[in-house]
Amino acid sequence: MLTGKQKRFLRAKAHHLDPIFQVGKGGVNENMIKQIADALEARELFKISVLQNCEEDKTEVAEHLAKGTGAEIVQIIGNIIVLYKESVEKKTIKLP
Repeated sequence: MLTGKQKRFLRAKAHHLDPIFQVGKGGVNENMIKQIADALEARELFKISVLQNCEEDKTEVAEHLAKGTGAEIVQIIGNIIVLYKESVEKKTIKLP
């Protein structure tokens, strides 16, 4: 689990990032979870955009993705989800 201080640090780091995944009408599927897990290993921290036509609630989408990938939900703001997972091989973010 991330502490409040770590979440603040990660939110600041994620601020300038653009969403690299979008969750739309189809919602979350296994293929998407696999792609996000691979991207998390490469980047550790990124944003996912939940589109207006997504039938699931953004909180449910975030929890589903976090559970499927083993990531931590850093923040849900508007329709943007910020996820973090420490990389095994490409660790670049040093948490406070």
